[in-house]
Amino acid sequence: MKEPEHGMEQTKKTRFIMVQGTMSNAGKSLVVAGLCRLLRQEGFRVAPFKSQNMALNSYITREGLEMGRAQVMQAEAAGTEPSVYMNPILLKPTSDVGSQVIVNGHVRGNMQAREYFQYKKELVPDILAAVERLSEDYEIIVIEGAGSPAEINLKDHDIVNMGMAELVDAPVLLVGDIDRGGVFAQLYGTLELLEPEERSRVKGLIINKFRGDKTILDPGIEMIEERSGVPVVGVLPYMDIRLDDEDSLSERLENRREGSIDIAVIRLPYISNFTDFNVFDTLPRTGVRYVTRVQELGDPDLLILPGSKSTVHDMRWLKESGLDAAVVSYARAGGIVFGICGGYQMLGERISDPEGTETGGEIGGLGLLPLETELAPEKVMGQTEGVFHKVTGALEGLSGLGYRGYEIHMGRTCVKGETTGAEAFTEDETGYSVGNVYGTYIHGIFDAEEVASALLRILAERKGLSEDMTAEVSYADFKERQYDRLADMLRQHMDLDRIREMIGLMK
Repeated sequence: MKEPEHGMEQTKKTRFIMVQGTMSNAGKSLVVAGLCRLLRQEGFRVAPFKSQNMALNSYITREGLEMGRAQVMQAEAAGTEPSVYMNPILLKPTSDVGSQVIVNGHVRGNMQAREYFQYKKELVPDILAAVERLSEDYEIIVIEGAGSPAEINLKDHDIVNMGMAELVDAPVLLVGDIDRGGVFAQLYGTLELLEPEERSRVKGLIINKFRGDKTILDPGIEMIEERSGVPVVGVLPYMDIRLDDEDSLSERLENRREGSIDIAVIRLPYISNFTDFNVFDTLPRTGVRYVTRVQELGDPDLLILPGSKSTVHDMRWLKESGLDAAVVSYARAGGIVFGICGGYQMLGERISDPEGTETGGEIGGLGLLPLETELAPEKVMGQTEGVFHKVTGALEGLSGLGYRGYEIHMGRTCVKGETTGAEAFTEDETGYSVGNVYGTYIHGIFDAEEVASALLRILAERKGLSEDMTAEVSYADFKERQYDRLADMLRQHMDLDRIREMIGLMK
């Protein structure tokens, strides 16, 4: 393979390549991350980009701005600082037909789907400005599409698939998911629904999540190349790559990971930032499962109420499903309950939304913490760090350990009354506990190696286990290994000479 010509003296302008998919969850995010890591390893300054991301998993940058977690993960793969310019538009669903619209890290407001459909063309200048800003610092920008470019009902106002490719004149790789079946129909059908000028942008096809003997695919590959005129540039195997996921399509929410330590997470309808629990993947003999029914709850070693983008709605769902009573019974029997952000708000006595920030109205909480929350339009955002202090109850062993994370919520929570027994166990009164019930606004609070290991040791001791529950590697090191594995996979199973040629790196 030729060595790439790169460096500022050879690079006259930023180069682009775009990864689109035949459907959501075809594997675009990981292919982009893999390309970012691979190009970074070869000496390029590379950045990910997605013009519009719809997801409930988000992140707060060092500047206190909000962006999608997928582009944070891809920025880590590229070895660079996450920036809202990598994801200028973030949509966070608040209902089946509406979303909170975030532009360049700031909330623009809530919009119904049809309203946003008409509005989004006005955001093209924001998209181009973000690309221009990234172009000042990076040689290559790897762009991710969304959903499918063949969603013909959305083409007129497309700013994220072929519309985005046209804005920056990017070549396109099209990814299909063979694990769901019908991959050749996916790829060929998508190409057939594109306009001729759109189809001409597709320079390569990728078959993703393949299991088995690749030679069995060869007749199909030959036929689709002959019929479409587009080469298949990669057949990527199904891999267990454990990285931050984009949204609720995540396989993490479907799969149950067994372990000696059983952690149950309530799978709320509008669950957000479930990336808070990915750190447990690095810990031995630890299982995380997502619960939607009372019958699934059982008797876990730790029960977590996660974040929510629609707290009042999800609190109502808890009551309707009967999980509210199950959580209270578990806590009163001595079980450890930990709430984060929206889950923290639900642990209190009441949640009100007087200004209709989410769904409006008010609802009683679980009553496990003497707190009341009032939602408000102004979003609290920022990175934070501190030390656990005054930790009482089962998690007393966390006292004195340092944590780092971020806040992102639409509301203020205060202690109800003065003699409630509630103890602030995180700094700046961002979290309170009573007995074995703990709640905090801090996302990523378990990510530090010493925190995750200490938590699991506490749970093991309560269960009478003598096993060493220390993390085998830090979470940061774990992710670095995953990115390297991803890049190695692309090197082994993709035609990188063709990819380089598409980007403009080959003479």
